[in-house]
Amino acid sequence: MASQTAPSLGILQLERGVPPGTASPTPAPGSMLSTLTFDFPTIVETVPGAWVENVVQGDPTLEPAYIVAARRLVERGAVAISSTCGYSIRHQPAVAASVNVPVVMSSLILLPALLRQLAPQAEIAVVTYDSIHCEERLLGLDDPAQRARVVVAGIEGGKYWRDELKRPAPPTDVTAMRADVSNCVARLRGAHPHIGAILFECAGFPIVAPAIRRIARIPVYDITSLCRMTMASVASDCP
Repeated sequence: MASQTAPSLGILQLERGVPPGTASPTPAPGSMLSTLTFDFPTIVETVPGAWVENVVQGDPTLEPAYIVAARRLVERGAVAISSTCGYSIRHQPAVAASVNVPVVMSSLILLPALLRQLAPQAEIAVVTYDSIHCEERLLGLDDPAQRARVVVAGIEGGKYWRDELKRPAPPTDVTAMRADVSNCVARLRGAHPHIGAILFECAGFPIVAPAIRRIARIPVYDITSLCRMTMASVASDCP
């Protein structure tokens, strides 16, 4: 692990509902909040009022709180900023405009670039926490030909989906998450045999990314992929 004097990634965390004075559950390896996930330090600020439910649904009144928390991260030494929810991409423009460091709020930022990596006939599966609220504008694709190559599905209704809506949120059930995500991927690949890569929208899914790579045997990208690339570009002593 890198020295604590190394440049830090700032992470905007959603509310978890943990009562004051109560220890938060230990994040699972692969989580954005686990000390085992990255080879560089991270610092975290909770965005007041930002719960899974209203962030996923797109509450515009949260934007000022995102900006304040992002600026606080920069004041604390963050050289780049990300978040623990892919649907925070709705606040990407405002947060990026408010600070002087790179901002990568969601793995969905990768989508246009990933399409160019693949053969023209290949599709990308976007696997989300909740596909119902995955609005077209969040994909960042203005070209209809590109959009036609993207298939979207979510795990809404599954155990992990239900757990994340609770206050406080319980410790992550990795087994349930892996089952929900693998089932979603299997459904997508059954309906779309030309999928050449998978992009996880949900910032929780990196926990099960290694398992899905072994099962699917195609590239799987997530928010941690984007964070590593961003930190490598701005911090000379990151691996």
